[in-house]
Amino acid sequence: MSGDDGGLRNTLYRTTTRSGRRMTPARRWLYRLAVPLGLAIIRAWWLTCRVTRVEGVAHLDEALARAPSLVPCYWHQHQLYCGKFLVEQRARGLTAGWLISPSVDGELGAMMVRRFGGAVIRGSSTHTGARALRDYYQALVRDNVSPVITPDGPRGPRFRFKPGALLLAQMSGRPILPMSYAASRAWLIKWDKFVIPTPFSRIAIAIGPPCYVPRVTDPPSLARLQSQMEQELKRLYGVARAALCRD
Repeated sequence: MSGDDGGLRNTLYRTTTRSGRRMTPARRWLYRLAVPLGLAIIRAWWLTCRVTRVEGVAHLDEALARAPSLVPCYWHQHQLYCGKFLVEQRARGLTAGWLISPSVDGELGAMMVRRFGGAVIRGSSTHTGARALRDYYQALVRDNVSPVITPDGPRGPRFRFKPGALLLAQMSGRPILPMSYAASRAWLIKWDKFVIPTPFSRIAIAIGPPCYVPRVTDPPSLARLQSQMEQELKRLYGVARAALCRD
């Protein structure tokens, strides 16, 4: 591993990108200015909102009691507060990790994830999917990093559970941990319905039972699991909404 990759797992990805752009000294300097500003904005936003309930945290403890890592799974739209919750669970022994694009633009996201205390796995689920799955597996089993998977991804289709998380759980023997969150008030980004809680809103997080995928799983069983997990994530959103109503 080279000395200037920030400790990232996969240096091969640094030469396998769609863009011809490279990390120039000027761009690196710009990123080093942008990251603290971005972090300050996100942290200030978090401070204006209040997590009032976390339902099902015992499921996280149950999963970690059986293995030191797992596969957190939630809709792409719920990244902001499910991700925040995960990076705050280091005291429980959880190290959350995120797949970040191998492009130069992805370096900005990688720098921010590391500063928040998360682990970084460089790859693209769209353009380097097989390699990304391999790196997910190595992070999960060898390094005890819990790689976050958003099963609908940023490109959608929205709220459809694609099989990547199930394949990873099947390969590794580690469980999927489904999650969702709801906000008392929020904005939705138009093109992908990403949830941004408005300032001073209340937040509830819901965590479901860990899902273990048998090593031997035929295609019909895998399709059934996809449907079940899709329904579970929808159910958890309802649990989070109901928790807000009890406050």
